[in-house]
Amino acid sequence: MSTKRQLKLGAFMRPVSIHTGAWRYPGAFPDANFNLKHLTRFIQTLERGKFDAFFMADHLAVLNMPVEALRRSHTVTSFEPFTLLSALAMVTERIGLVATASTTFDAPFHVARRFASLDHISGGRAGWNIVTTSNPDAALNFGMTDHMEHGERYRRAREFYDVVTGLWDSFADDAFIRDVDSGIFFDPDKMHALNHKGEFLSVRGPLNIARPVQGWPVIVQAGASEPGRQLAAETAEVVFAGATRLADGQKFYADIKARVEKAGRSRDHLKILPGAFVVIGDSLDEAKEKRALLDSGVHYDSALASLSIAIGVDASGFDPDGPLPELPETNASKSGQARVVELAKRENLTVRQLAQRLGGYGGVAFVGTPVSIADEMQEWLETEGSDGFNVMFPYLPGGLDDFVNLVVPELQRRGIFRTEYEGTTLRENLGLPRPKNRFF
Repeated sequence: MSTKRQLKLGAFMRPVSIHTGAWRYPGAFPDANFNLKHLTRFIQTLERGKFDAFFMADHLAVLNMPVEALRRSHTVTSFEPFTLLSALAMVTERIGLVATASTTFDAPFHVARRFASLDHISGGRAGWNIVTTSNPDAALNFGMTDHMEHGERYRRAREFYDVVTGLWDSFADDAFIRDVDSGIFFDPDKMHALNHKGEFLSVRGPLNIARPVQGWPVIVQAGASEPGRQLAAETAEVVFAGATRLADGQKFYADIKARVEKAGRSRDHLKILPGAFVVIGDSLDEAKEKRALLDSGVHYDSALASLSIAIGVDASGFDPDGPLPELPETNASKSGQARVVELAKRENLTVRQLAQRLGGYGGVAFVGTPVSIADEMQEWLETEGSDGFNVMFPYLPGGLDDFVNLVVPELQRRGIFRTEYEGTTLRENLGLPRPKNRFF
């Protein structure tokens, strides 16, 4: 194993491409987002490429954009994460399986039980992406007329994390003795009832499933607002960041790592993985042509919807050919809105130009040859802009195949990415410790 710092690579796979025009790209599978055979092929390709994890974002509402835009979206239908990942666990052996579960609209007992089950089914490969759910339309699907306030959502998330991890510790690792001769299946002295009563939650416990293989599934978080950063520093083991430039990534990296150490944790026990949209060509010109062809598949209806979601404000009344106006404070993703405002000012974009950029993808983009993309990834790694990336493919299957067949070997040749998995669990492959049981 190389002594150089090693990249960690996740694959953002729900939707299978974040690019709105991906399903229309020549040679792409239009139904890639909702076809089990395709998804099985994708995850097995990722495992061949030694990726750390297959990451499923999730959404709890369909009507988060106007119907004119929604009718063009390949994200309108997709599998429920735990159902899909349980199926994919059966056709893989080492790659991690990360699912999103909301702390605003779910119950901690359900979340703890589902992730513990997935961890056992997969042999220790589960990860929980903690989200507070910024989409206000989701509230209407759960009997709420108003979306919970931003700060309140994060206070609930912190308590929710404490309850879920406490439930995972309901049994000691050696509680289930299964002594056939004596007839004793488990030792009651090694079972703990949580009896939690807090500001938002009341949960007795214990969880009715053995402690997960990993102790706890890997904790993943993506919020970049002030409450989100603090939640990450206290709880997360992987952070999916949203930086747009290396300098921004370095600033975010330094801030989160400092917060982690202030919280009494090792900085090495939290991995920062910005999303990275990767378009590969035999030459830079070819890669740029691919990106332009992709972007040409984004209709302005969809682009405008993407902008509205990103800023948490209805943008339909904005002057398309004017600058982005001053925006009111949002109760959706504050960090997401701030990134869009900064991008518009930095590149002096009109509303139309900004919308089309976001309708494709507005974050970190590596567009070039396998060598130039490896150069950029190595620079981010070695200058502490990231610990790796959550890779977003431009279209499927071609964009995924190109990355695994062309970029991965170049990273391996440089000694900054594994040639074999380090272990059998997601924690082992990420270099994360197994949490101690707080009760036993």
